[in-house]
Amino acid sequence: METAAPLCGIDEAGRGPIAGPLVMAGVILHAPLEGLNDSKKLTEKKREALYARITANAAYHIVRFSSQQIDDDGISACLSKGLKEIMKVLGEADYLFDGNSTFGVSGLRTQVKADADVPEVSAASILAKVTRDREMVALADTYPQYGFEKHKGYGSAAHIEAIKTHGYSAVHRRSFRLKALQPTLF
Repeated sequence: METAAPLCGIDEAGRGPIAGPLVMAGVILHAPLEGLNDSKKLTEKKREALYARITANAAYHIVRFSSQQIDDDGISACLSKGLKEIMKVLGEADYLFDGNSTFGVSGLRTQVKADADVPEVSAASILAKVTRDREMVALADTYPQYGFEKHKGYGSAAHIEAIKTHGYSAVHRRSFRLKALQPTLF
């Protein structure tokens, strides 16, 4: 009798920020875990506690792309590479990626809002977000003038003002064009 391939949930954190990495995670849970949800719906304290429980009770792989890689290759190419790497490392599984695009990668399914509805994708969402948030907090020590620990690299008003004052840092995505930073024509 053949056993079904395990479900591997995949999600990312950091697709939209203007600074910092894109982080992707794939998770195959070994046992059900209580409290899983879309990482954005959980407090930082809950995410941190769940991170430890997930990594202790799952096969997982985390992939990271720097702002430089995103600028050089494009966000879609990075997502495609990340999906392929997760699938290669985690092996035979039924892959489910949060969202509605496979980014040209065959052998996986997509589902909008899977990060809230499917425990394996929720777990991947948590691993990706906690990994990225930790890196942004560490980057705040190197670049304190940008406030990365607060906005995690997203284009908040304070972040945009910091860029206007200090210019771009080495971890800003120069390929992401912000209207607020473009010269006016008039």
